[in-house]
Amino acid sequence: NILNEIREVSVPLLTKGSKDIMEDVEMLYGHFPEGFMWSTASASYQIEGAWRADGKGLSIWDKFAHTPEKISQDDNGDIACDSYNKIAEDINSLKTLRVRHYRFSVSWPRIMPDGTTRKINDAGLNYYHRLVDALLEANITPQVTLYHWDLPQPLQDVGGWENETIVERFRDYADVVFNSLGDKVKFWITINEPYIVALHGYGHGIFAPGINANPGTAPYIAGHNLLKAHAEAWHLYNDKYRAKQGGIIGITINSDWAEPRNPYKQEDVDAAMRVVQFMMGWFAHPVFNGDYSDLMKNIIRERSLAAGRPQSRLPEFTAAEVARIKGTHDYFGFNHYTTVLAFYVDFQNQEHYDADRGAAVISDRTWLESGSDWLKVNPMGFRKILKFIKDEYGNPPIFVTENGVSERGPVNLNDTLRIHYYENYINQALKAYLLDGVDMRGYAAWSLMDNLEWTMGYDERFGLFYVNRSDPSLPRIPKKSVWHYATITNCNGFISPAEIPHGCQIHEPEGNIYPFVCSFTVSFTLYVYLSVILSLPPSIQLSLFLITGTTSPSLPGEEPVVSFLGLEVSSSDATLGLSVLFSLTVIAAVAVVLMAYGIVKTSKKQKHPVEEHIGLENKCKF
Repeated sequence: NILNEIREVSVPLLTKGSKDIMEDVEMLYGHFPEGFMWSTASASYQIEGAWRADGKGLSIWDKFAHTPEKISQDDNGDIACDSYNKIAEDINSLKTLRVRHYRFSVSWPRIMPDGTTRKINDAGLNYYHRLVDALLEANITPQVTLYHWDLPQPLQDVGGWENETIVERFRDYADVVFNSLGDKVKFWITINEPYIVALHGYGHGIFAPGINANPGTAPYIAGHNLLKAHAEAWHLYNDKYRAKQGGIIGITINSDWAEPRNPYKQEDVDAAMRVVQFMMGWFAHPVFNGDYSDLMKNIIRERSLAAGRPQSRLPEFTAAEVARIKGTHDYFGFNHYTTVLAFYVDFQNQEHYDADRGAAVISDRTWLESGSDWLKVNPMGFRKILKFIKDEYGNPPIFVTENGVSERGPVNLNDTLRIHYYENYINQALKAYLLDGVDMRGYAAWSLMDNLEWTMGYDERFGLFYVNRSDPSLPRIPKKSVWHYATITNCNGFISPAEIPHGCQIHEPEGNIYPFVCSFTVSFTLYVYLSVILSLPPSIQLSLFLITGTTSPSLPGEEPVVSFLGLEVSSSDATLGLSVLFSLTVIAAVAVVLMAYGIVKTSKKQKHPVEEHIGLENKCKF
C-alpha cells in the first residue's frame, strides 16, 4: 500500500516535470508582435577608433588601455574597427543583417573634450549627424546610448562617478546631445549597465578607471550617483524635449539569472535570489520602485553596523530623491548573456560587494562554453529572468539591448556556436512573450562586429561580422550566423519546418565568400583516407568530403558546389577527382611496396626474410 501511495504521488510529479522540461528545450514556432524592433549593437570606444581625431578628448578607457598590462596583449581602442571613418561599411553590414534598428553609443569626450560645456566639439557632433543621417537614409532607426563607459578623463580626475557633481555634468551632456540629435533620434538609453560601471570600475578595479581602494563603499557611492544622473537625464528629456521630439528614454540594466547550486538547500535558494537582487535589483528597484530593495538595504546596514560603522555603507536616498528617481523609465532596457549557479558563502567580517551579497557563483559543467570564461550557454535562464522582470516590476515593455556569445582562438566563419546561441536564446524570448505574457518589444544582438572586448582586447569575439585586423582596410566579413539572424529578423520569429521554404528566409549569397582553401597532402595517410572514403556509397562519400572541405551555397535542387584543392567544382567532379587521386595514390603506394620488397629480398643481412615480408605487409595496412 505504501508503495502504491508513493507511485500515485510520484508519477504525476514526474510527468509534470517531463512536460516542463520538454517545453523548455523544444523549439516554439511563432512570431513576435508586429513592429518588433530587431537590432544589433555596438559601443563607441569598442568600434570608433580615431581616439585623438578632430578635437576628441581623452576618456578613462583611453588612459586605462594605455596602461601596461591592463588589456590583453596591451591592445587598445586607438583604431579599433575604425568606424569613425567607415560609416558606409557599417551601414552595408546592417543592410546585410536586414535589421531596421541599430544601437550605438555617443562618446562623451568626442563631443565635450573635458566633460563640461566649456567647449562643444562640433566635429564630434558632426560625426554622429553623418552616422544618423546614413542610418535614416537606409531606413534604419538609430537607438542611441548616451553613456557606454567612456567617461571624459578630466571628470575622473576630480573623482568621476564618486563625485556627486557628475550628476549635473551628465545632465549638461545629455542636454547637448538631445538638442543636437533629438529631431532625428527617437530611442534613447541614458546609461549602459551601471552595475559594471560601479562594481568593475570602482570596486574590483578591473575596468576603467581601475579604482579598488574602497571596495566596501566606492561601488555603492558610484551606483548612487549613476542612478541620480540617469534620473536627471530622463526628467530633462521628459520636461524639455519629449513633446517636440516624441521619443522614448530609459536605462539599460544587465543581469545574469541565478539558480541554486543545490535546489533542495534553502541557503542556496536564498543565495540565488540575492545574486539577482544585488545585480539587477540594485538599479532596477530604484528606477521602478523609488528605492533600493529592503533585502539589499537591510543586509548592508546590518553588516555595516556589525563592523562598527555608524551608518550603512549603502547611501540613502532622501524622500525627494526617491520621488525624483521613481518612474524614470519608458521601458526596461535589458542586457543578458548567461546563467549561474549560486551558493551561500560566509565572508565573515569582510566589507565588499561579494561579502554583502553572501554568495558565490559557478557554472554547470554540462553547459556549453564560449570564448569568455564567465559566459556559459543556458537559454532557459533567459526566459526565466524575463518572466522575473514581468513579475517583479509590473510587466514593463522590455527591449533586450544586448544578447550574444563570444568565441576565441582560430577564426572560423562557420560560427555554429553563435548560430545555436541566437536560435535558442531568441526562441526562449519568444516563449516568454507567447507563453508567459512578457511584454517583449525589441531585441538587439551583441555585437555587429568583432571589436575591442574591453580588458580582453581582441581575443574574444562577439561579432556577427569578422573584422580582419591583418588587413589595413579592416574589412567586415559576414559569418554564417549573419544569415541565420537575418532570417529570424526577417521572419519576425521562427517559421515551422512545414513552412519551409518560405519567402522570409535569407539565404547566403552564391559563391564562396570565405577565403579558405581546402588542401590535401598526397601521402600514405591520404591513401588510407581515400581508401576508406571510396569504399563507401557515393552519397556518404560526398557527406564526409564536405566535412573536410568547404561548400558554396546552392539553391534547392541544384548540385552543391565544393572547394576541392582550391578550385570551385561540382560535387560530382569532386568525387571524380577523389577517384583519380585514389588511383594515382594506389599506383604510388604499390610502387613503394614493390621497391621495399625488392630491397628486403636482396639484402644479405636478412636472417628471417619470411617474417620481415609479413611485417612489411602488415605495415602497408596502416
